Amino acid sequence: MIIEGEHRLPCELARAWQALNDPGVLKLCIPGCESIEAAGENRYECLITAKYGPVKTRFKTVLALTNIDAPYSYTLAGEGKGGVAGFGKGKADVQLARDGEDTLLRYQAEFSVGGKLAQVGSRLIASTTKKMSNDFFSRFSEEISGG
Repeated sequence: MIIEGEHRLPCELARAWQALNDPGVLKLCIPGCESIEAAGENRYECLITAKYGPVKTRFKTVLALTNIDAPYSYTLAGEGKGGVAGFGKGKADVQLARDGEDTLLRYQAEFSVGGKLAQVGSRLIASTTKKMSNDFFSRFSEEISGG
């Protein structure tokens, strides 16, 4: 499945880049994120609780940043294991661009799920993932604007 989007961030590009690479900011903004810890250079381990329809689970997730072109873009790849509920894995290409005093963030993400999660249905998975993405960007915008 592929989701993509664009969000205007109320800050300069350098601030947006810094926040996108700050585990503390990300923990506050990622829906269901219980912890995020550095696990090497450009790698993180996270514990995230998510609910897709009737399936709710805690994902032990490993994230890695690659193709880094600071402060303009990177690729974020991750895999989360949710025990008997299944797994999710994917990657997202994230791009930042100046837009006056604001920053325009664009992303295109590709992901897949397996196990019980795959039985929930692709439409529900896609809509829930898109909602989580929108929740992240709402929180992220508030956080970087001092809200």
